[in-house]
Amino acid sequence: MPMAVMDSVFMNIESREHPTHFAKLQLFQPPEGSGPEYVSEFYRSLLTHTAVDPLMRRRPVRSMSSLGQWSWTEDDEVDLEYHVRLSALPHPGRVRELLELVSRLHGTLLDRQRPLWECHVIAGLADGRFGVFTKLHHALMDGVAGMQRLTAGLTLNADGTAQPPWAPHGPAAAKAAEEEPEGLVSSVINSTWGRLRDTTQMAGNLVSAQPALFKALTSTIRDETAALPFQAPKSMLNVKIGGARRVAAQTWPLDRVRAVAKAAKGGAQSGATVNDVAVAMCSGALRRYLLDAGELPDRSLVALLPVSMRGTSLAGNLSRSDENAVGGILCELATDEADPAVRLAKIHKSTKNAKTILAGMNSTEMGLMTLATAGGVLFSAVPGLPPAFNVIISNVPGSREPLYFNGAQLTEGYPMSVIADGQALNMTLISYAGQLSFGLVACRRSVPHMQRMLDHLDTELTALEEAFG
Repeated sequence: MPMAVMDSVFMNIESREHPTHFAKLQLFQPPEGSGPEYVSEFYRSLLTHTAVDPLMRRRPVRSMSSLGQWSWTEDDEVDLEYHVRLSALPHPGRVRELLELVSRLHGTLLDRQRPLWECHVIAGLADGRFGVFTKLHHALMDGVAGMQRLTAGLTLNADGTAQPPWAPHGPAAAKAAEEEPEGLVSSVINSTWGRLRDTTQMAGNLVSAQPALFKALTSTIRDETAALPFQAPKSMLNVKIGGARRVAAQTWPLDRVRAVAKAAKGGAQSGATVNDVAVAMCSGALRRYLLDAGELPDRSLVALLPVSMRGTSLAGNLSRSDENAVGGILCELATDEADPAVRLAKIHKSTKNAKTILAGMNSTEMGLMTLATAGGVLFSAVPGLPPAFNVIISNVPGSREPLYFNGAQLTEGYPMSVIADGQALNMTLISYAGQLSFGLVACRRSVPHMQRMLDHLDTELTALEEAFG
């Protein structure tokens, strides 16, 4: 099966220093009355789920049969004991030890000779909980689809029967599992035709989209709150990175964030959303962190805010659910502004204007515009070029209700995303059961003292509450 163009990008840019998988750390509370062997039994129960979704059996290949381009093949026998692993934390089993382990796991590449995913069950937390850290390659699916897959098999009640993320999901997966694979000749013909068709459509779309893209560009230039690619200031975050990672994670009550958004709607921040407030928390935390380091630029930092394009493709057709379908908008973070209320107002206006520009485009124009914006990460570390943007801040929706895995309650979930040369920090958020959880990933060498970033996020939320109290 030919790999989609956007998916193959994540294969081509990957290296030892630049793994292109994303992950999620989930914390579970064992059922009441569970014994000391519960986590080991939980792990062994996972290995009994030997049916694997066709998507999770995919392995990347590049050969003459795919004309030198990346394609997918399916492993007939997935070695679950390789993909699903049991680890234990050293004493005293604090969250600190957990995040140190997760940092190491997140910095290692997935094996390209196998399906591109791993699931690590982690025992030994002092509070009795256990962790599940799951890695998924970005070539396999985008972050929104991945976060959905990691909770799709869970249940809304403790008595339900749950399925792990590699289990077949839905009738479409079952049907695909029953289909016979294409023959070699058929596969090559279909792959070649698909690529020629996509290239032809893209060329036509580039021509037809030019007027709309020119209009969007001129609108952006006229708008003082809008951000343009490669206009961000240089900062300590926009440097070449190493292969080691440092992660940090913390949760805040979603009601606190909602209350700020509601209170802010009466002034210049009229219409401010929960996402705007979350971005403002990140903006304020970055300002404080860079001030502490003596590295705050005079001009505002610029963030790339990924947006879901699920349901469209660059060709304007419906996208397969297994393809990456994500674009992005640029947002002025107003880090040059000390007042948190004024900063929130500027963030709200910047995101609103960027979304308005995207809303006026059809799927093809939107795809090309977001590809041009998000694609700037490929050039972020080119000498002499200013950063396309300074940081990626992503907000992923999650379940509003508590979820369970065969009686074990999911208490917290933290997304962990990708960083790259020129983009040494990623801030990803996810909502779940009345909580807003922040998962921060950074280059271990370039962005020290990540705990301070969490402290600054908390301080900034308090500052926003006081500004609108």
